[in-house]
Amino acid sequence: MKTRKLGALEVSAIGLGCMSMSDRYGPPADKQDMIRLLRSAHDLGVTMFDTAESYGPFTNEALLGEALAPVRDTVVLATKFGFDIDLETGARRGGTNSRPEHVKAVADAALKRLRTDRIDLFYQHRVDPDVAIEEVAGTVGELVAEGKVKHFGLSEPGVQTIRRAHTVHPVAAVQSEYSLFWREPEAELFPALQELGIGLVPFSPLGAGFLTGKMDETTAFDPTDFRNSIPRLSPEARRANMIFVDLIRQIAARKQATPAQVAIAWILAQRPWIVPIPGTTKQHRLEENLGAADLDLTAEDLREIDSGLLGLTAKGDRLPEVALRMTGL
Repeated sequence: MKTRKLGALEVSAIGLGCMSMSDRYGPPADKQDMIRLLRSAHDLGVTMFDTAESYGPFTNEALLGEALAPVRDTVVLATKFGFDIDLETGARRGGTNSRPEHVKAVADAALKRLRTDRIDLFYQHRVDPDVAIEEVAGTVGELVAEGKVKHFGLSEPGVQTIRRAHTVHPVAAVQSEYSLFWREPEAELFPALQELGIGLVPFSPLGAGFLTGKMDETTAFDPTDFRNSIPRLSPEARRANMIFVDLIRQIAARKQATPAQVAIAWILAQRPWIVPIPGTTKQHRLEENLGAADLDLTAEDLREIDSGLLGLTAKGDRLPEVALRMTGL
């Protein structure tokens, strides 16, 4: 697997988003199956594994801790703090919480669940309107000084938030949704990250599965699957948005690849400091996604995709309104 840099942190060119193994995409997957999948990902060259205390809560971190303990020193563990979750019960109290004492307690709890002595990349999951970002960056800086954290990250912040945080403690990576389906970060986020030497970690690089071409307006999600609440993935929107899938299918057929591989390879081609983290619970999908690292999209291929995207706007918001209000984008 090729590698890339997120700030000073070197990771595999494609990471693994682990949320769907425990949360949001329907019932949790079988634990032993996911341990095998995580270890297979490592065997296939993945070094960056993305989780968060809120996935479960807590169960996803514990899963990664158990699965990756034998190879801990050869992987990068990225987790997140910032939601108001009871550290004893896992009860979601709603809203954000990046108060210094809470951030430090979350870090200590995550270290135990991850079975490690350091968190390689510690993201603020969502900006807390009640705690200055300078104070948050300073708190993470203290954790770095203590050896509990190696690198600082931010998830879905605005550009000014990034700049303010970066003046206090270097930001290695910013996590944001980014895909053929959602290109808004290109306008303001990309130039700021380029200027500051910060990497981008796109989540949902496959549009929550839509860009794989394996779903249409008739696809039914489990009642507990969060995609039921995404306007962009309503049956009507899926029908309208198939134009995106049709575009990359043309490229995929010519390249003897899959739409998912084209979608991920397109992201990789945008900047050398971008590391997408597609998620899956299936071995064949894992292998398919990682195959994108070896898919060479020519300048002509990229021009064809960009030309096809001109004037295209996805139908429906990318997140429910309440979730959009918590982002800086």
